[in-house]
Amino acid sequence: MDGSGNHRIHRRRALFLGNLGARKVAQQLDEAFERLREAGFQVLPKRAKKPGDLSRLILEHHKSVDFVVVGGGDGTLNAAAEGLVKTRLPLGILPLGTANDLAHTLGISADLDDACQVIAEGHSREIDVGSVNGKYYFNAAGMGMSVDITSELTRDVKKRWGVMAYLISAGRVLRHLRPFRAQIRIGDEVHRTRTVQITVGNGRFYGGFLSVADDATIDDQWLDLFTLEIERWWQLAPLLWALKSGRLKNHAYVRTFRATEFEVRTKKKRAINADGEIIAYTPATFRIHPRAVTVFAPPVPDAGLSEEPAQDAEQLDVTR
Repeated sequence: MDGSGNHRIHRRRALFLGNLGARKVAQQLDEAFERLREAGFQVLPKRAKKPGDLSRLILEHHKSVDFVVVGGGDGTLNAAAEGLVKTRLPLGILPLGTANDLAHTLGISADLDDACQVIAEGHSREIDVGSVNGKYYFNAAGMGMSVDITSELTRDVKKRWGVMAYLISAGRVLRHLRPFRAQIRIGDEVHRTRTVQITVGNGRFYGGFLSVADDATIDDQWLDLFTLEIERWWQLAPLLWALKSGRLKNHAYVRTFRATEFEVRTKKKRAINADGEIIAYTPATFRIHPRAVTVFAPPVPDAGLSEEPAQDAEQLDVTR
């Protein structure tokens, strides 16, 4: 491994996973499958009928393959996270979803040929994974507005409007904005907030075009939390650029924290969505799992801005 955190992995056999989903996604998976075979890989294709099948398939086949390729969006990748963490198999990403936040964070193009080429070249990075109440996630988890927006995001809306569907759904949610109270514990410190949104990020990008923090990376071994303390929808307007760029520090109506673990409690049980899927409820404990998954990604000259970097792992060789 070089100083940037990049690996080159020697690999041969791939477990090829995808959600059946729409016909267009299935067609793209078929095209990617052929591209990887033409590149000389032995590919074991498995189609998941429901999200829960993804991690199960990884656990079932991990001894007979060298790495996993997952085709789909962030929700599909989220469903595979448990299997990837438990088996430590490297991950190749085919970004076929609406937002593709993890691919965006890693610099993986949404172009299918480019994504396959990243896998074929074999460069990889070890990335952190977040968890909430033991459920893993890659990008960000949150409660409040994000859950309401997720509920508005039907498959038809996403298919018709793409990433713009997030803005359309957010506009509908803002009309019925209702702040809630929460306690955020960091070690021995307790912070009380009246908020419309609490977000805990692992990577940098979420929601298609938003940033958790402008200096966050997916291998910095930290979680970044912000709480949005507005009372009326119009107070959000001056914050829109900050939410997009991640430059939230020192803004009115926003408090930010950085830690390896957070505990969040609310008077009323609240749903928590992560990577676009509802996966937990409060009370919630958020934790960082450093370098828990290896991902094929374009090499970066200075990956990882860790304040407390972990020791370099030995170079991976997963050939059998």
